[in-house]
Amino acid sequence: MKPSRSEFITVRGLRYHLRHWGSEGAPKLFMVHGWMDVSASFQFVVDCLKQDWHVISPDWRGYGLTQRSGADTYWFSDYLGDLDAILKHYSPNESVNLLGHSLGGNIACMYAGIRPDSIAKLINLEGFGLPPTQPEQAPARYAKWLDELPVMPSSRPYADLQEVMSRLQKTNPRLSDERAAFLAMNWAAKNREGLWEILGDPAHKRPGPLLYHVEDVLACWGTIKAPVLWMEADDTDIWRWFGPKEFVRSEIDRRIAVIPNLTPVIVRDAGHMLHHDQPQVVADHIEKFLVT
Repeated sequence: MKPSRSEFITVRGLRYHLRHWGSEGAPKLFMVHGWMDVSASFQFVVDCLKQDWHVISPDWRGYGLTQRSGADTYWFSDYLGDLDAILKHYSPNESVNLLGHSLGGNIACMYAGIRPDSIAKLINLEGFGLPPTQPEQAPARYAKWLDELPVMPSSRPYADLQEVMSRLQKTNPRLSDERAAFLAMNWAAKNREGLWEILGDPAHKRPGPLLYHVEDVLACWGTIKAPVLWMEADDTDIWRWFGPKEFVRSEIDRRIAVIPNLTPVIVRDAGHMLHHDQPQVVADHIEKFLVT
């Protein structure tokens, strides 16, 4: 595996952990991970990159080795603020190459429309957004949030690393033992009782009170200037929580149609964690896209 090095910087009052691969002077490529994930998740793709890239990947607030916010709710707009600060820290005077997976893809796409001159090229891995909502859902959503505030969510501990690996492989049966072991070591850590706990603030599991306004999101996507590589897995499982397959396909097509300069790619024999399932294929598409 290509070695990585850790760095800690202050981002909007939080101690942020960032993982670096490659030479400092190489072209920069920022990678941002998804929900309940960590920056080390990109190790397999980085290993498959043929050129020398300076890959910079943060653990989002409340994930991995980055400080937890201390709040009872994590707000989507804070990720945008954190990303803005990180890019200004490392690339204050240049547009950047940005890749995001899942939640990270949603953040990256919105940011690319909000700061269109800051992004040179954008790569979205399965960052579809959330299911559409209707205003009539708002009262119940706020009530649910208020009802759940007094009870702090928790994450179950695991007896040993093998249990953590099994948990990862249950979610993604394509994971080999070797890859599962690497991810488990970076996804969880021993607590004082000697049990393994996921390195993610359980507060992330609490749904926020605000509805997902898809038309607001698409307004941002529509102002993206950068070329966009949109990668989907042929065996993604987003259908099970997004809605019927027929609806989801038409809704995704409607959404990506607003992006001015988009190249779609389907990655075969891969699920939602396509960067784990087919890292060489994903890496090849990334480099072809970035160098042309």
